Amino acid sequence: MKQNTHPKYEAIVFNDLASDTKFLTRSTATSKKTIEWEDGNTYPVIDVEISSESHPFYTGKQRIMDSAGRVERFNARFQGFGKK
Repeated sequence: MKQNTHPKYEAIVFNDLASDTKFLTRSTATSKKTIEWEDGNTYPVIDVEISSESHPFYTGKQRIMDSAGRVERFNARFQGFGKK
C-alpha cells in the first residue's frame, strides 16, 4: 500500500455555538485552537454553528428568524398568487 496517501485521523472536539455543547470525536479536520477535555488531555477544537444538538430536525423545535420583516414582505408581494 502507498504511504502518506491518507490524511491523519485524530481526536478532535466540535463545539456547537448555538447550544454550547461539545463533542469529542475523530476526524481528519484540524485546528490550531485547542481545549482541555474532561479526561485531562488537550485536543484541537472546531467551532460549528449548528449540530444535532441544535438543529430543528433533531430537536423538534422550529426557530423562525425574521430579519427586517422579510416574511411579511414576501407574503404581501405574493398574496393571491396562484388563486383563480
